[in-house]
Amino acid sequence: MNVFHLDLTKNLKYDRLTGKIIKEHIEAGYNCVDVGCHKGEILEMLLKHAPNGVHYAFEPLPDFFSELRQKFGRRAHIFPFALSDKSGQTEFHFVKNDPAYSGIQERSYKSEAPDIERIKVQMKTLDEVIPDDLKIDFIKIDVEGGEFNVLKGATRILNNHQPMLIFEFGMGASDYYDVDPEEFFGFLSDMNYHIFTLESFTKEEKSLSKEEFEKVYAENSDYYFVAVQKNYHS
Repeated sequence: MNVFHLDLTKNLKYDRLTGKIIKEHIEAGYNCVDVGCHKGEILEMLLKHAPNGVHYAFEPLPDFFSELRQKFGRRAHIFPFALSDKSGQTEFHFVKNDPAYSGIQERSYKSEAPDIERIKVQMKTLDEVIPDDLKIDFIKIDVEGGEFNVLKGATRILNNHQPMLIFEFGMGASDYYDVDPEEFFGFLSDMNYHIFTLESFTKEEKSLSKEEFEKVYAENSDYYFVAVQKNYHS
């Protein structure tokens, strides 16, 4: 099986497991955040399973943002921001022949000839966009390697509300942001989080140790994870 088909198979598996987790763990009144909303597949699930919640979605690609606002604007707060751990204007790498790989930094790409357009977008932190008095219950982050910076820009939310997290973290993307798995694991552990692969979480297996998380990253055997507070009960 070549790399493209391996990635496609993994992504289909991750989509299925993410849908299962949302269905089983998201309650009707949950307030949710979708970072890297893309075409809105996850946002649509969140709106279905948490119809009474307040929802925020972030997508910096202008055409995708416009479509999301048209489709979901009456049911969710849609913003054209790239999220990170600081604010300002930033260059964003729009991969025109594979938009799902777009991000603040360049990364390794599936295509041998990625068609990249550099656009200017506004960059914000999650803490500055989400109101202080709104409890956040769930955050999904898929921003092609910049997930750790998004989390560092959400320390108030993580400390105060302990939301469930689903995030991407994998070789070929995250390493372009100068972050390593030990640092990532330590950050979430200090926030009192346990980390699981999507599959191990759905099977109610034990959480990953630091060494296991580093091994999964080094081998690139999984690149989507769930993190929940150590006292979490489904």
